Amino acid sequence: MTGLRVLVVEDDPVAADAHRLYVERVPGFTVAAVAHSRAAAVRALAEPDAAVDLILLDLYLPDGHGLRLLRALRAAGHRADVIAVTSARDLEVVREGVSLGVVQYVLKPFAFATLRDRLERYRDFREAAGGEAGGQDEVDRALATLRTPQPAALPKGLSAPTLSAVTTALRDAGATGLTASATGTGLGISRITARRYLEHLVDTARAERAPQYGQVGRPELRYRWTGSRPDQA
Repeated sequence: MTGLRVLVVEDDPVAADAHRLYVERVPGFTVAAVAHSRAAAVRALAEPDAAVDLILLDLYLPDGHGLRLLRALRAAGHRADVIAVTSARDLEVVREGVSLGVVQYVLKPFAFATLRDRLERYRDFREAAGGEAGGQDEVDRALATLRTPQPAALPKGLSAPTLSAVTTALRDAGATGLTASATGTGLGISRITARRYLEHLVDTARAERAPQYGQVGRPELRYRWTGSRPDQA
C-alpha cells in the first residue's frame, strides 16, 4: 500500500504545526498540505496534484464549521475520509459527522499516542478494506479495525479527576515544570500523592523528570509536561 496523504485543517498555527509533526511521525502517512481555514482547505483540495486520502479536520474554523466544509466537499465529489480533531463533545455533532464520512474523533487536548493510535487503525482499515470480502467475517474484521478499545484502567489508588487536575497544572507550568511539593500545594493534596500522579505521567510518557539542584539537602525532582513521544507510549 502506498503512503496515505493527509490534509491538516486547523486554524491555530501552533496546533497545526504540532498535528503535522505528529502525522509525519506515523509510518505510512505524509502531509500533503496544511490549511488554517475552510477556504484554504478548499483551495488545497483544488490543486491539480491534491490526491488526499484523509483530512485531519478541526471543527471550529474562523470562516465556518468544519462539518459545513465537509458537506460542501461531499457535494463536490470529494471522497477523502476524515478524522475530526476537536474540543466539541456534542454527540449530535458526532452523529452528523459520521453520516458525512468522519471515521474517527480525537478530542483536544491529546497526546501523540492518541493520534497515532487513530491513524494506525485507519491505515489498518484501509488495508483490510481493499479488494472483495469473502464473507461477513471479513467485513466485520475490516470494520473492527476502526474501533478503539476502552482506555486502560488507572493504577490502583489513582482517580481520573485528580489525574486530570495534575495534568492540567503540569501543562500550564510549561517549560518551568513543577515539583511534587508545588503541585501538592497548588491542588490541595499531599506531596506524596502529587508525586504518585506525576510519576504516572512519566510512566505513560507524558512527562519527564529531572533533579533540581541548588538547595541544601537532597535535590528535589522537577517534572515537565512532554505529551507523548513517538518512541514511547
